[in-house]
Parts: sequence; C-alpha cells; structure tokens
Amino acid sequence: MRWLGVKWRSSILFRVISTTFLLSIILISLVGSILFIQISNGIFHEKTNESVSEAQSLYEYAQGQLDATLYLPSLKLPVVVNRILQASDLTVATTPREVVLVGSPVLHRSNNKYDGASGNVDISSIPQSLRASVRKSGLAEWLRGTITFKDGTQKGAIIVGHAVEIPPQSPYELYYVFLLTEQQTIVDFIGRLLAFAGFLLIFMIGGISWYVIRQAINPVRDAAEIAEQLTAGDLNRRMHVTGQDEIARLAISFNEMAVSMQQQISRLENLSRLQQRFVSDVSHELRTPLTTIRMASEVIAESKGKMDPAAARSAELLQSQIARFESLLTDLLEVSRFDASASILELKETDIKGLVIQTIDQLHMGKVGDIRTDFSDRAVVAMVDPRRIERILRNLISNAIDHSEGKGIDITIRQSEREFAVGVRDYGIGFTERESERLFDRFWRADPSRSRLRGGTGLGLSIALDDAKLHQGTLKAWGAPGKGANFVITVPLAPGIPIQGEPIPVNPSVEPSTSFLAFDEDDV
Repeated sequence: MRWLGVKWRSSILFRVISTTFLLSIILISLVGSILFIQISNGIFHEKTNESVSEAQSLYEYAQGQLDATLYLPSLKLPVVVNRILQASDLTVATTPREVVLVGSPVLHRSNNKYDGASGNVDISSIPQSLRASVRKSGLAEWLRGTITFKDGTQKGAIIVGHAVEIPPQSPYELYYVFLLTEQQTIVDFIGRLLAFAGFLLIFMIGGISWYVIRQAINPVRDAAEIAEQLTAGDLNRRMHVTGQDEIARLAISFNEMAVSMQQQISRLENLSRLQQRFVSDVSHELRTPLTTIRMASEVIAESKGKMDPAAARSAELLQSQIARFESLLTDLLEVSRFDASASILELKETDIKGLVIQTIDQLHMGKVGDIRTDFSDRAVVAMVDPRRIERILRNLISNAIDHSEGKGIDITIRQSEREFAVGVRDYGIGFTERESERLFDRFWRADPSRSRLRGGTGLGLSIALDDAKLHQGTLKAWGAPGKGANFVITVPLAPGIPIQGEPIPVNPSVEPSTSFLAFDEDDV
C-alpha cells in the first residue's frame, strides 16, 4: 500500500492509467449490469407469457376431460386424473413441465383424495400465497419461484395455478410447473459472456490508454530527467527533437532555454572568478603597504607623549583604523578562500567549554552588564577546527554584546549523542522580519551607523555561517524587535556524523517571534 502511495504521487502515467482502469471498471460494470438485467428479464418475461398461455389451454382441456366423466361411462375419473398428472410426457414441440393437483379445503376439512404430482415434485413446495390467490380469484395465477423435489433438489420455475372441479363437486387446484433450467442456462451463459467481454474491454482500454499517454508522458519524463541533470551541473544535456508537433516545439524551446542558461551561467562564473581573483589579489597586495603603515604608526604612537593633544589623538585614531583595516583584509581573504572552495579544516580534539570561556574573557571587558552561562556538567570534547569555532563564537558573542543594550547575555552549551550546540541569547534590539531576510548577507548591516561606531565590517555572520557549514553543522537565528535575538550553532562531535537533533532549540519560547530563520548546510 505504501508503494502504491509513492507511485501515485511520483508518476503521472501510473495515476492516469489507474484512474482510467477504475473509471472503466465502474462504467463497464454499470452498463453490463443494466444489459444483463434487461436481457435476463426479457428472457424470463417471454417464458412467463408462454407458460401462462400454455397453462390456460391445459386447464381448459383438463377441466373438459373431468366434466366428460359425467356423460361418458367409458371415462373413469381415476384414469382421467392419472392422465392429467402424466403431463410431463411431452413431444419435442412442447415445453418441459410438471403437474401438481392438490385439493382445496372444504369447510375446513381436508380434501386430498386425488392429490398428486408428476416428476417427484413435493406438493408442499407450492407457495401458500399462490394457493390462496388461486382459491380466491378462480382465475389463472402465476408466480416465479423455487420448486422442491422429493429428493431435496430445488429448481427455479414458473408456477401457474388454476382452480378446477372434480365431479361431482370437489374443488381442487391444478398447478403447472414450468422449469426454468434452460432459461437459467442461457442467462448464466450471457452473464459469463458479458463478464468476459467487460474484462477484455477494460484491459483493452487500459492498454490503449497506456500506449497513447506514453506518447505524451515520455517527452515530459525526458525533459524532467534532463532538467535534473542540468541542475546537477551537466549543462550540455539537450532534448531529442522529433517531428514538428507540440512536443517538438516544447523540446526546441527547452533546448534554447538550456543554451541560454548555460551561457548565462558561464558569464556569471567568469564574473565570479574575476571578482574572487580581484578580492584575493587586492587583499594580498595591500598586505605589504599596510604592514609598513602599521610599523610607522607604532613609531608615531611611541612618541605621542611628546605631541600636543590634537596630534596624540590623531595617532590613536591612526592605530585604531589600521587595526580595523587589517581585520577587514583578514575577512576578505577568508571570504575569497570560501568562494574558491579552498578552505580546509585543521581538526583537533577541543574542549568546547574552555573555548567559550576563553572567548568570553577576551570580549567581555565590562562592555555588558552581565553574561550568564549555562553549561552542562560533563566535559564537551569535539573533533573540530578550534580556530574556526572560536571565530564563530567571537562573532556571535561580540554581536550580542553590541546589540544587548546592556541587558545581559545568556550563553548555553548542550551536548547530545552525536552533536553539541552553543546558544547565544541577548535581550536587546533584536531584528525584524524584513531584516531577517538579509541577516547573513555579506557586507549587510541592519544599522550602518551602529556598525561604523562599533567597527564592524558586515562579514562576521557570513563567515560564521560558512565556518559552520564547513563543519557540516548548522547556524540558526531567532529574533523579535525589542525582545532580543538568539543564535544557535550545532556541530557534530566528529566529522562525517550527520546531525540528527537540536540540543538547544533556536526559538527560546519566551516571546512570539516575528522572525525565525534556519540556515544549514543546504543554504547558499
């Protein structure tokens, strides 16, 4: 059943053929049932008319024979009764039948002197409802039912009854039983024939539908497969064009789209390579003059005690801006490595709690009112690149400090069987739904004036996300305006182990969030 569900959702051909089969079965069953009922009713109706007509003639003949015993001494009543009950001795032109003669009660007394039946028919199998109708109307009455023989067998029959009088004045009921064996055989044959024709027609419709639908589905299936291969990077795949119909025009348009997409991707790849090379080259080329400038600034800073206040302040600004410039160059070089897929992990067994504490000590320095920690009791040791994990923590904690508005920060560490997680929660300005869409974009800052004041480059969260993905981990963010933000990084304890859970939920469930982001290894 599960296979059918998967097949139903994944295959148009299976859905169409299954629906065609189901509708064909319903329609053919309905039409076949109506035809079968009409044909069988016609056969039995014709048989009923013949039986009633023949029985009427036989009643008149039988009553005439019984009345003749009053005038012809040669006709003995018992002989005439026996002759009537031997009506099953037929010619080829007559209809198979049996005869039942049963006496009607007289003044609630039994009247069964001449009771009898041909062909071992059980007299008691004559329906009492039919007997009552015959006694009441005095006319021919009929009923289609089942007759029982003395050996216990039962057969369908049309039973036609009529009141007769056996001289001198004994009321009797004479029943002619016309067996429906032949008609039932014909009806059964017609039923089997209709069933066979119905099954044959259903499979023919299914086969024709399968053949016809494949003509339309196969090109679509080929287009889907080629589209998947194009998505996987094989940009040289094209659809085969045959004929000049709608499918051929679709294939031509698809191929033109693939060519255009290949050209656009090639242009973008060339542009991206040029951009990456430019960033990398500029970053490296700026290293040498920047080193010289930094050395000169240090010489100037050593002599600022001899300078006037304005010159001393300028020397301090020079040193701070050179430090900011060095930080920007470092970030640009790291970004260029990520773009060139040249970043590698230098894995070591690392004490995560010690790394978090060390980062807090380096960044705290009284900038925030309170940093609250919630660490697990057991040691959290993971095989990671400590430099990159420390950089992620530094970015998250420094951002929390910058945006906490002095309301404190919560830092949490949790470990499960396969992964560990670090959460950094602040209660400051948070971010809006619109801001969340660009939260991890390069060089984007929600408040440029704040970032310039703090000295940020707008690359920190982008690099943190790349570092997390390099560890096959995830970086998720939650935020609400005026309620703060929560960033959670989840990393496997060892490389190659997929993440199967979240030791720390990204939504702290403190306030209804207006923004919920989930950035993992599939994000670009």
